[in-house]
Amino acid sequence: MLNPLKRTLFAIAAATALASAAHAAAPMVKSPSPGFFRLMVGDFEVTPISDGTVDLPVDQLLHQKPEQTRATLEKNFLKVPLETSDNAFLVNTGSKLVLVDTGAGALFGPTLGKLLQNLKAAGYQPEQVDEIYITHMHGDHVGGLVHDGERVFPNAVVRAGKADADFWLSQANMDKAPADKKGFFQGAMASINPYVKAGKFKAIEGNGELVPGISAVAEHGHTPGHTTYMIESRGQKLLLMGDLIHVAAVQMDNPQVTIGFDSDEKAAYAARKQVFDDAAKKGYLVGGAHLQFPGLGHLQTQGKGYRWVPLNYTQMR
Repeated sequence: MLNPLKRTLFAIAAATALASAAHAAAPMVKSPSPGFFRLMVGDFEVTPISDGTVDLPVDQLLHQKPEQTRATLEKNFLKVPLETSDNAFLVNTGSKLVLVDTGAGALFGPTLGKLLQNLKAAGYQPEQVDEIYITHMHGDHVGGLVHDGERVFPNAVVRAGKADADFWLSQANMDKAPADKKGFFQGAMASINPYVKAGKFKAIEGNGELVPGISAVAEHGHTPGHTTYMIESRGQKLLLMGDLIHVAAVQMDNPQVTIGFDSDEKAAYAARKQVFDDAAKKGYLVGGAHLQFPGLGHLQTQGKGYRWVPLNYTQMR
């Protein structure tokens, strides 16, 4: 039996231990929420899906003085390398499940390649995807099509602009490309060819509707066959514009600034101006592959450039 003094000391020690435990800091989780968002465009459910982010030395990539890029980023509380989103968009029309772009897969390192886990977190399985529309065949848009050489989306038909397919899937073009550009061809071939072999690839040869409510519109320049996709339901529109813009903080104010990834700089700028002018005039929603996730918003003209108005956060109702 403990004497009264020892019992008192024991009780104080126990109470102190419990109080310390109760006030201890909870462990840090250090992981983000699943990268998906959701909205309705008319009767269509649209789910932007994050493939992750990648740090880009945009001061070396944009075609203006590096110090000018760095100064603009600093004014926007950003820095180089710029953490850049890589977005895809899943569209459920009610009769078709269509994925626009697929992220980088294993082509760009561990900070990307998250599309599949986020697609599943959003409530879908890769086997459910009916069609995949590729804006262009750069690796950060097609890499998610395959895993270890096998098709990730076994039931999907993949579609992309014919000019992109003719260019990036050509062995002759890869052979004559500079050494630092060959990887673009290798990534496209590794990602697209398994679908070609399975009879699951179909080139887009002109503008027009692919499935009811989703149309392809050629906007060449960034690549030879770069294609945008217009989603339309009950009078509401969303244009998925791929890589018409990469660095909003710079290129909204100065849309003439192009980037080293552009195949044809003049055509890329012309496509951006044409699309942005139309979106600003008509007020429809746009989605960009490299705008900050979820990459959705509206455009307004502002001086010689544009103002980006991110979509207001909304719940599904």
